[in-house]
Amino acid sequence: MEKFPLTKQGYLALEQELKNLKGVERPNIIAAIAEARSHGDLSENAEYSAAKEKQSFIEGRIQELEAVISRAQVIDISSIKADVIRFGATVQVADEDTDEEKTYQIVGDYEADIEKNKISLSSPLAKALIGKEVGDIAEYTAPGGRKSFEIIDIQYI
Repeated sequence: MEKFPLTKQGYLALEQELKNLKGVERPNIIAAIAEARSHGDLSENAEYSAAKEKQSFIEGRIQELEAVISRAQVIDISSIKADVIRFGATVQVADEDTDEEKTYQIVGDYEADIEKNKISLSSPLAKALIGKEVGDIAEYTAPGGRKSFEIIDIQYI
């Protein structure tokens, strides 16, 4: 079975989401379905259809989270001491074209969130960064064309 690498924080967030889905969302949707049923004819009941669709999504997400959590490989990045970029590294980079600086953390696929600057281990940028050291240049092809970044700092926090 394939293992899913996760940071400790990512694992805890997935566990919390699963707990919320099972303990809050699932009972709420069951109550919403019961309420919609009480309104009569189910074939023309939009509330019932919407509630059943939401229930299907919730049950699917519960199954997905249970599978990921059961096969998670939790990696404690606070104990990593390395000068090269690996899973869990928080990397500060400078765009070679614009000199704009950004900071990314390389995380597992299930905890990636670009809005929080957490990039997936399997993303093109992360693949370009892995194995690099401070001062190296990482190049990759983005949807907008070729990009290159200089590695400014590497931390495991």
